[in-house]
Amino acid sequence: MSVRSRPAGGRARRAAAALLGRRARLRWAHLVLGGALLMPYWLLSGVLLSPFTDRSGVFAGAPGDQFGAYLLALPMAALTGVVPLVRPMSVAAARVLCGVPAELLADSPAASRAAKARTAAWFALHVGLGGLVSGASLALPPFAVVTMALPFSPALRESETGRAWGLHHEWWVALGVPAGPLMLLALAAAAAAAGALLARWAPVLLGPTPADRLAAAERRAAELAARNRLARELHDSVGHALSAVTLQAGAARRVLDAPGPDLAFLREALTAIEETTRRTVGELDAVLGLLRHGEDDGELPGPGLEALDTLLAHSGLEVACALEGDPVAAAPEPVSREAYRIVQEGLSNALRHGGAAPVSLRLRAADGELEVTMENPLAGRAPAVRPGGGRGLRGAAERAALLGGRAVGGPAEDGAVWRLTARLPLAGGRR
Repeated sequence: MSVRSRPAGGRARRAAAALLGRRARLRWAHLVLGGALLMPYWLLSGVLLSPFTDRSGVFAGAPGDQFGAYLLALPMAALTGVVPLVRPMSVAAARVLCGVPAELLADSPAASRAAKARTAAWFALHVGLGGLVSGASLALPPFAVVTMALPFSPALRESETGRAWGLHHEWWVALGVPAGPLMLLALAAAAAAAGALLARWAPVLLGPTPADRLAAAERRAAELAARNRLARELHDSVGHALSAVTLQAGAARRVLDAPGPDLAFLREALTAIEETTRRTVGELDAVLGLLRHGEDDGELPGPGLEALDTLLAHSGLEVACALEGDPVAAAPEPVSREAYRIVQEGLSNALRHGGAAPVSLRLRAADGELEVTMENPLAGRAPAVRPGGGRGLRGAAERAALLGGRAVGGPAEDGAVWRLTARLPLAGGRR
């Protein structure tokens, strides 16, 4: 017997929780909020319908007149739903009171026609159900109490109101005590059902539309592009600095271990290390500042071709640089900055693949584009490949592509020279 009673008791508790639990109470509050939002529209529709009703007016007239005002109020409320800010406010209420997960809702203002139509439908559904449940919540409990008191109050049965409602009949008096609780139970069930209906339709009407999903995808793509740009800045700046410092430190160690060390060379190597690290720390601080503040105004900080001499002087390599057509003056700031980073990546590759071999660099500004060409010998060996592969050449290609150009790198036809070539349109100064 006890084994059978446990499932029955569990079902009773679940039913009680569904009707009177915390979620049901919050959803009832959400419906009452909808009823309160409906009230101004109902009053306005009552005023509009008053010339077509009896002298008592809609508010004191027959229930049919009041229901007519209710039906007229719904389309008026739906028109309010097209206001863009209605959706975020409706989403906030549905998330807290209806218990709808936030990821299923779109809390941005409705911008597209489809989003506004869905929000209007939701607002009409919310205030429509809320008006019915709110009205029942105000009228039904007092009536249920009166009904339960009928068997015990002859004066109540014989009063003018009791006779108007037919409460003096014996059959009504006999059913008064059980009918009252049943009315309250029916009210709770109706409120729970209406709340569940709103919770079910909230993701459909307040969820993201295809336009919202597209806008979210574009935002994620923009954020990813910004992160990739910052990653390229860090890679090129720090990667080149580490390569240059490693080469300078290795050369200084070998000179120091040799008999009769060349102090002038050591001083020059240490100065190059100092200047490279100081410049790189400044660039690193600028990029990390953007990461800390979450900023991306489309213009990343960094040096341009005007700082090319300093870069070449402290690269740790012998570089023969040729400038044609005054590329420093011809290149707009974004092109100049990206060209500087491409040259920096080329120097890093030369350090990794060619050691201390000399490098030739040519910058040519002509025919509306800036051409960057870098070559260094491979000394008869294949290029060194880092574990996991490097990302510098891919970053250089991405930099060029953002400006509408292209960049390629790899061994030349004879296999003895590593060549990096980039072509950047001078009109690509705007990203």
